[in-house]
Amino acid sequence: MIKVKKAEFKGSFVDLKQLPDEDNLEIALVGRSNVGKSSLINKVVNRKNLAKSSSTPGKTRTINFYMINDSWYFVDLPGYGFARVSKTERLKWNRMIEGYLSKRKQLKGVIQLLDIRHVPTENDVLMKDWLLHYEIPLLLVATKADKISKGARQKHLNQIRKALDLEPEDILLPFSAATGEGVGEILAAIEELLEF
Repeated sequence: MIKVKKAEFKGSFVDLKQLPDEDNLEIALVGRSNVGKSSLINKVVNRKNLAKSSSTPGKTRTINFYMINDSWYFVDLPGYGFARVSKTERLKWNRMIEGYLSKRKQLKGVIQLLDIRHVPTENDVLMKDWLLHYEIPLLLVATKADKISKGARQKHLNQIRKALDLEPEDILLPFSAATGEGVGEILAAIEELLEF
């Protein structure tokens, strides 16, 4: 399994033309605003404040690159589905996200984050279907697992599976940035994606 020895912030970009022009492989994170993308990055690389998280949804308006072990990138894409930004701004984000996901040859897979406490939104379903349509390898992660009692967890996971129309063999990993649950499984999945 991957051991993260080094992790550094490499830059924020608003234009696809500015993205690093290297051959390093990339794993992207997608999810709605405030789902915990920054917290996942920080926990998986074992650094407290590498990725800045905000209590204000819709704060990440750029594509953020994090170099891991001098060999591959975590790419944090803007959160989708946040209403308190203008339509024009939302369209711009959507075009940027879609452009990155459909054209980036370095992209090896996507981790889609879903809040375990909520039924997936229409945007979550569209994102999953879009990624599968383009045959982009996908890992589904249910964040904030510590916020749900162990007894209620399966019910919540089942609701997500149903809303996303998942097959029984499709993996949905529970994750908690607070307890570290799921970190090993996520690292193992990333290793597989990078070898794909």
